[in-house]
Amino acid sequence: MSLLVKKAQDTIYESIYLALEKAQASQSLPKEDLPPFVVEVPADRKNGDFSANAAMAWARFFKMPPRKLAEILSENLDLSAGYFQSFDIAGPGFMNFYLSDAYYADLILDIVEKGDNYGRSDFGSGKKINVEFVSANPTGPMHMGNARGAALGDCLASVMDWAGYEVSREFYVNDAGNQIEKFALSLDMRYQELFLGQEAPPLPEDSYHGEDIIQRAQEFAAIHGDKFMASSRAERRQALVDYALPKNIEAMRENLNKYRIEYDTWFHESSLYESGELEDTLKLMKARDLTYEKEGALWYKNSQVMTQKLTAAGRSPEEIEKLELKDEVLIRANGNPTYFAADIAYHRNKLQKRGFDKAINVWGADHHGHVARMQGALDAIGADGSKLDIILMQLVRLTRKGETVRMSKRTGKAITLVDLLEEIPIDAVRFWFNLREPSSQMEFDLDLAVEESSKNPVYYCQYAHARICSILKRLASEGKEARPCTREELKALNSPEERELISHLGALTGEIIEAAAKYDPARITRYALDLATLFHKFYNTHRVNIDDEALMQARINLCICVKDTMHNVLRMLKITVPESM
Repeated sequence: MSLLVKKAQDTIYESIYLALEKAQASQSLPKEDLPPFVVEVPADRKNGDFSANAAMAWARFFKMPPRKLAEILSENLDLSAGYFQSFDIAGPGFMNFYLSDAYYADLILDIVEKGDNYGRSDFGSGKKINVEFVSANPTGPMHMGNARGAALGDCLASVMDWAGYEVSREFYVNDAGNQIEKFALSLDMRYQELFLGQEAPPLPEDSYHGEDIIQRAQEFAAIHGDKFMASSRAERRQALVDYALPKNIEAMRENLNKYRIEYDTWFHESSLYESGELEDTLKLMKARDLTYEKEGALWYKNSQVMTQKLTAAGRSPEEIEKLELKDEVLIRANGNPTYFAADIAYHRNKLQKRGFDKAINVWGADHHGHVARMQGALDAIGADGSKLDIILMQLVRLTRKGETVRMSKRTGKAITLVDLLEEIPIDAVRFWFNLREPSSQMEFDLDLAVEESSKNPVYYCQYAHARICSILKRLASEGKEARPCTREELKALNSPEERELISHLGALTGEIIEAAAKYDPARITRYALDLATLFHKFYNTHRVNIDDEALMQARINLCICVKDTMHNVLRMLKITVPESM
């Protein structure tokens, strides 16, 4: 929240506790150990600008009805030094507080002063945060889950930056292990098909069958011809991977850049092998008696570790038994490490070697079973699993005219990130994918996302900004330039529509902090939509271009605050901010 909003809330807390002390000093109330109470903004502003539930929270300790307690507190309440002009008691004992004109005037002055930095705070105290998202296998095109995860992860990183964290965006490149072996095999089969035709070995069912594999094999053949047909299988497959993998990674980088996403780090899984970090991690696990060998494979004692952890957390043996905990393979019998082994080494690298205070990963909801295992393994090796937070993201349902869409018009195949960005404006894609909290399934209306109307949420927000730019240009053409307003002039902004709009402007910093704390950037898109709605409501009710010069300037300043705040919000989400539409 802005400093003014926090100051107003703090004033209520302090005033109620002082009222309590006065009442106890006069023996109107006895001394008691009391729980905390809440000061919040009521859903309906008719019930005050802020409401406190102190009387409700404390009534049973004083053995009296909440309303009677509220009356005693009110008799001892002094708000003369703050931003409040009045208060009352409502219902069974809620204490409602009403802000003065000075508060709203100072809020406008605060927003004007902060300008492009309005909304920023030091809530995160500069803690180092790593946000890893997308991290798609570089063996094929990015799909809808990657599209949503990309918008979600990037916007969350921006929100956390605005909330005062030191944020690093990261893409984990799976360029080692089984999926790369499968990639090599698939490329090899397609390469051989080019020269052997029907006599080429058949493509295994569990290999990659996409058009992209055929394309890379053809490109390789165009450069080298049949030269590698005479090579050993290992040499041929290595050559194919050495050619195709960098091409795929670069394509991913280019497509994500089109999506306005730039990573600070592209971390390659293969570096864990080359640096010896994976081997060191396995040695550490063996030294801590976390592993054993069976049937030629190396196993992690997941069942033992998780049982101990859950028991310490108060779970009963019966509850733990129902979880059917199993041990996990770290090194397969063929000598290849599993995803799990590499993940442990990778997160140890983030938290211990690179020293991030928190690692946040955006994963698909189908990975939910992997979360506790990873956190437990990190605890077991001394890397503090509580520093790893996982955002589980639900699926996206694309629709057109109310019907589910699964195939691309252009390719006739499953819609990829590239297909989506070719059909839908990037502004719409980024905004729409952050309209719902990550844990909720979402419907993406392809028709509405390109519609230029108030029904399209991103257009609605952009139009509010453009509309204000148009208002200011029209006023300037009449020689009515904006000027700074005094506090007294701004106090005239006292209509319900003006008050409601200013209150919402004041909530931005708090919304950003909440969005960062709860890993939910959808709070920011909702904030933008509400800001647009409240501005249009204000503008449709009150004229800006009026004869009263002082009130006109106050309203111009209010319009500028809305424009600048919308600009800050959309800029945070990397959405364009047009001045005309």
